[in-house]
Amino acid sequence: MRRMLAVAALTALVGCSSTEPPATSPAGSAGGTTSESADRPFTVTELGDYDEPWAMTFLPGSPYAAITQRGGKLLLRDVDGTESIEVDGVPEVRAAGQGGLGDIIAAPSFEEDASIYLSWVESGDGGSGAAVGLGRLVIDGGSARLEGLRVIWRQQPKVDGDGHFGHRLAISPDGKYLFVSSGERQKFDPAQDLGVNLGKILRLNLDGTPAAGNPYADRGSPSDQIWSYGHRNPLGIAFDADGNLWESEMGPRGGDEVNLILQGKNYGWPKASNGSHYSGEDIPDHKLGDGFEAPKVWWNPSISPGSLMIYSGSLFPSWQGDAFIGALSGEALIRVDLDGTDATVGDTWAMGARIREVEQGPDGAIYLLQDGAGGQLLRLTPR
Repeated sequence: MRRMLAVAALTALVGCSSTEPPATSPAGSAGGTTSESADRPFTVTELGDYDEPWAMTFLPGSPYAAITQRGGKLLLRDVDGTESIEVDGVPEVRAAGQGGLGDIIAAPSFEEDASIYLSWVESGDGGSGAAVGLGRLVIDGGSARLEGLRVIWRQQPKVDGDGHFGHRLAISPDGKYLFVSSGERQKFDPAQDLGVNLGKILRLNLDGTPAAGNPYADRGSPSDQIWSYGHRNPLGIAFDADGNLWESEMGPRGGDEVNLILQGKNYGWPKASNGSHYSGEDIPDHKLGDGFEAPKVWWNPSISPGSLMIYSGSLFPSWQGDAFIGALSGEALIRVDLDGTDATVGDTWAMGARIREVEQGPDGAIYLLQDGAGGQLLRLTPR
């Protein structure tokens, strides 16, 4: 067993490996109940349950939050929980293994034209792969639908298997670029291959075309999409107030990471990792001078980070600027102190269930989605 980062010790939270196996249904009562724990500085309110929820976002200028379910449904829920609407026009998804309906975010122009970005896994020649679409979310009374949804980005190539899609989305603070995380599909070598867009963080224009100034644009498509590479399964990306892009990434057997994403950098997978192969075979640790960008924080044993949010609200003022990670196998909410371009683990709160998504609400509360069938939507507010 490799050494454990002292500040990230999770001895009491050792879970299954970060291959993200299917979850069992988490225990929980019906929505609307609250719970407290002496070691947590927040009260947890259960707001209702969902069928394998994967992502959520609060829609600007709207009373609704949008929630995706891995099996292929997109739901709208008003903030007070009195109304739930299923959205029509969602694309056909391949719901298998880790794949299905994925992330959703509002476009910078949402309040003017209702544009949203949606990610999902699709089938095609060679197997399956993630896709990102851009369309309009039309809400009409008690109904809602997607209009004009078109695919603007795809993983290339499609391959067999149903793991490591990534497909998390983020908009740059200046509102000019769409960033997409792309997993290496459990194929290892594509993460180091600049001729494919697997195992990469991509920087695109808002219409999905490669952004000018990307570091490998002279190599043609799809290399012209690449912002960074050497990633395994990046399941969280978010910008801080200073414009730094942070990423959470599942390692193999140990070695889960939080990375500061920098233009053109190689993050090492599968040539370097602070974890080991599932067979027990060693992987060289990150070390100075190896040519790879090392993680700012890492965990061994695995916590299986499934999401990343950077807090900017007012309900928890001491946490402003900190990152929050939902841990799947770790069944925890983890706070990471961000200080400029440095990071250290702050708090780890046991949540008793796999946490798929962490989101900040317009009220400054922190919202969590539990993973799996019957996964609860939770709201965290100060005690």
